[in-house]
Amino acid sequence: SRQGAGSIAITNAGTIPDRGLYGVFLPDGTRVGELDEEMVYETRSGEVFVLGASSWRVEDITRDRVVVSPAPGEPGKMPFWHGSKPGRPLELGRALGAFTREIAGSAREEALVRLHERGGLDDLAAENLVTYLEDQRDATGSIPDDRTVVVERFRDELGDWRVCVLSPFGARVHAPWGLAIEARLAERMEPGGQVLWSDDGIVIRLPEAETTLPLEDLIFEPDEIEASVVAALPQTALFASVFREAAARALLLPRRRPGQRTPLWQQRQRSADLLVEASKYPEFPILLETVRECVRDVFDMPALREVMADLRSRRTKLIGVDTQGPSPFAQSLVFNWIASYMYSGDVPLAERRAAALSLDRDLLRELLGNEELRDLLDPTAIDDLELELQRLVADRPARNEDDVHDLLLVLGELTREELRVRTELGASLDTWTERLVASARVVPVRVAGEERLAAVEDAARLRDGLGVALPAGLPAAFTAPSERPLDGLVERFARTHTPFLPRAAAARLGVEEQRVRSALEGLERAGRVVHGEFRPEGSEREWCDVDVLRRLRQRSLAILRKEVEPVDSPVLARFLPRWQGATGSGRHGGSLAEAISSLQGAAVPASVLESDVLPARVTGYRPAELDAMCAAGELVWVGAGAIGSTDGRVILCYRERARLLMAPPSPDRAPADPLHDVLRSHLRLAGASFWPDLLRASGVAEQQPVLQALWDLVWAGEVTNDTLAPLRVFIKGSPRVRPSARARPRPGDLRAGGPPAAAGRWSLVAPSVEPAVSPTEAAHARALQLLERHGVLTREAVLAEGTPGGFAGVYGVLKALEESGSVRRGYFVTGLGAAQFALPGAVERLRASGTDEGSDLVVLAATDPAQPFGAALPWPPTDGRPARVAGAYVVVVD
Repeated sequence: SRQGAGSIAITNAGTIPDRGLYGVFLPDGTRVGELDEEMVYETRSGEVFVLGASSWRVEDITRDRVVVSPAPGEPGKMPFWHGSKPGRPLELGRALGAFTREIAGSAREEALVRLHERGGLDDLAAENLVTYLEDQRDATGSIPDDRTVVVERFRDELGDWRVCVLSPFGARVHAPWGLAIEARLAERMEPGGQVLWSDDGIVIRLPEAETTLPLEDLIFEPDEIEASVVAALPQTALFASVFREAAARALLLPRRRPGQRTPLWQQRQRSADLLVEASKYPEFPILLETVRECVRDVFDMPALREVMADLRSRRTKLIGVDTQGPSPFAQSLVFNWIASYMYSGDVPLAERRAAALSLDRDLLRELLGNEELRDLLDPTAIDDLELELQRLVADRPARNEDDVHDLLLVLGELTREELRVRTELGASLDTWTERLVASARVVPVRVAGEERLAAVEDAARLRDGLGVALPAGLPAAFTAPSERPLDGLVERFARTHTPFLPRAAAARLGVEEQRVRSALEGLERAGRVVHGEFRPEGSEREWCDVDVLRRLRQRSLAILRKEVEPVDSPVLARFLPRWQGATGSGRHGGSLAEAISSLQGAAVPASVLESDVLPARVTGYRPAELDAMCAAGELVWVGAGAIGSTDGRVILCYRERARLLMAPPSPDRAPADPLHDVLRSHLRLAGASFWPDLLRASGVAEQQPVLQALWDLVWAGEVTNDTLAPLRVFIKGSPRVRPSARARPRPGDLRAGGPPAAAGRWSLVAPSVEPAVSPTEAAHARALQLLERHGVLTREAVLAEGTPGGFAGVYGVLKALEESGSVRRGYFVTGLGAAQFALPGAVERLRASGTDEGSDLVVLAATDPAQPFGAALPWPPTDGRPARVAGAYVVVVD
């Protein structure tokens, strides 16, 4: 049956598989072409398809050939290649993302010149590429690159929601990420979503009843993502196809008719039957090999963990955006949607999925190498221990003949130069060695083409294991045949070295590498050495003595514990602007929606909100965008207290979060004059009203008292507007009207709309925060918002924000989040309170900020939530009296 536009698969009751080499013949037997083994066709007798430069009408389809007749001039179908290919590696993805970021961040003319001169593109190609990036920015406001992942949501032609995760990180990262997302959607939605991935991103089709996909659902804990992928893997077509290939390699799917092809559909059936039986035995090798091949060869799990860690720590930004249709970047993903179901026949039945999930987890953990320590062992610990094991540290030199003999017993045979670097400066090494040789305690030998000295106790092992010629006259006790001599020499090499490769031991001992490998395998069975990935810079599996590995673990742990020591207070000042995306210039900022998500619930002086706070976070900030969000009902702004006569604090909040983050207006601070009551009553009965309606309802002849009463209600948090235009007028110092202004303008008066500070439509805040949520819900929402804004939350930061109930009001929630594993509790910043809570990704980024090199210079408004001085941190010592007031600025250098 038809698989989709542009796709052809030859089918004839299933007798023609979609793999293999098939000839195309005319009825007289003349061969006119062939179908490549990686092409997937779909056609029936009588249809026309294109092969090469000619069109052919299909007359018949047999087991081994397609019989056709020429069909010149008739439109046909082009074969469409669906062969699998390796996914883009993360390193290449980051390079492509960096290139995209640099081109998109350059001026148009500069980008064109660079593409032409350095990229080798002609003028038309360079123009097309720059235009393509500009179209993407116009569509979504952001371009995915090595530091940004864009999540785009739009409706498809059926009205269902599609979510595109646009990133350059490659299919080896996107494939397991998509599997984990699909599994999470299956748990939370009924029915689950459908997911497709490629090198350029992930496409998610939500069920008809679902309209939103929170960005948090796309991020996983780095330490848990692999378990999620392995759990979801048996349910995929990839698992079934890799199992079939692994079973075929193991000769478990033999050909019954040698020399003839077995149709792929029959291979699938037999493979599915084998999978049903194999799933009854969790230790079945082909099952484990299938999982290993998928997780290690097809997927790049270390890269995925790295991407998840970057998203958690906000080194990589996750930006959400809604569009009317797919953006230019998303169009290519949506175009390939059909490919997700091309091999849907590979998906096993539900019973097979459940059986495959019963894999032996312990054996699987051993097979996948989850005990590998490449990311855990510290390079400094490895280097330091190597020097100690080799007796190369300054405090352990040989000081006499006995020390030299002990060196040879512990380290094995050494050259005179190797002995010299391990001997105390000025020592009589030559005299000592001559005495040791004369007394037969040391013997000269030749190993690996070098003249070395060896302890006489090793004479027999060197002779029997390496074929070394020994001098005559040695005591019989030291020349008796030894048992497994090479094993002892290799074990000593392992005991005196940090993780090593077999070729290093073979070169030192002067034997074949295969003999060393055999000895190591025997030692591994005896439990004396282990095999795995240990060196952080390594690319092969190394060998290591068990005691050496234990010491490496202990030292690495000690270094890690030292790293988790609290950072100095100035590091918080470097971390907080980066965490909130407040660069001070907005050149590398995010979207307005992202900035508001971080700021919502925080009381910010209106005079700096649009002049400093938002421009520091949003590239090319435009006030019209904020007005559009308010007018559309997405955003609510509420006054939080006046500051003098021409300023006040303002809280921004998304409407759906208003009930959680904004407390109802307090009766204690509510203005109680009759004019205030009249305005309240009118807005409660009539609903949202414009200035003429308010003026008429007040019954007052002069506009100024009514305007003043209206703004009293605004700063009390009782009244808001559907635009920020009157707020901008108020903070510019012109909230008053001229005394001669008429209370009720006559027809034709150009100022019929009232004073600018009263423009727009006014309404009560109460409907946005009703019905009131429970205290627990409010505390939970405030705690999460504070963590989102600060990353590392301290008591001082909570108190500085004026959070209702203070730190005690959110402490219970923070403690519960810490107990559930969602939040970490610790002493992260010195000099602050002991009760500090942090998001997992924020801790790593905070510590990384303490080791960053270079100099950051950030200029922020003193009242910006990203500016910690005077709030979480005390002001630096100064002769002046700095304060967090509107109009003051803070310059933070490094």
